[in-house]
Amino acid sequence: MGSEAIIVFLLAGVVLVAGANFLSNLLSPKSDNSQKREPYESGMTTIGPTWVQFKVGYYLYAILFLVFDVEVAFLIPWAVVFQKIGIVAFYEIIIFLVILGLGLAYAWKKEALKWE
Repeated sequence: MGSEAIIVFLLAGVVLVAGANFLSNLLSPKSDNSQKREPYESGMTTIGPTWVQFKVGYYLYAILFLVFDVEVAFLIPWAVVFQKIGIVAFYEIIIFLVILGLGLAYAWKKEALKWE
């Protein structure tokens, strides 16, 4: 029964997504004007080249922010159920924080946190 159920759910998911897209294209209002093809930048037309390269360091900061933002997303539910789970939860979160600390130490060693 296991593989048949997976196939049924997979097919149901494909049919539902395809059906939703089809109905959306069928029922949504259509508008084709020149404004839709213009780039949007605070409502103003751009001056000069619009393709500007950013330093790779900015992306690295963004990735590090996401890593530690996700850490908080895991810490809050853990803090809510900490007393119910007990000492096992404490050891698990220590391991989690050590792994994140190693990642932070690696980023620090590679000087990924220097803003230049």
